[in-house]
Amino acid sequence: MSKIDKLLIRILRGKSDANIRFDDLCDVLKHFGFEERIRGSHHIFTREGVEEILNVQPKNRQAKPYQVRQVRNLFLKYKLGE
Repeated sequence: MSKIDKLLIRILRGKSDANIRFDDLCDVLKHFGFEERIRGSHHIFTREGVEEILNVQPKNRQAKPYQVRQVRNLFLKYKLGE
């Protein structure tokens, strides 16, 4: 099982939203076809076929828990990663 698969499982389980590294969250999004734009500390992710735009920022090298929830809800809504 790859590192990306393990991270995706952690994100989808929802038990460690406060313990996901920001770089790891970005890696998962890029792995699943999201394109990244950076404006200052804001990392903006878009993907063809996905209406929502994800705007994430780091907090001391960690992803913000509410942004991890947004990513999880997006993956579940669009059935990404299956």
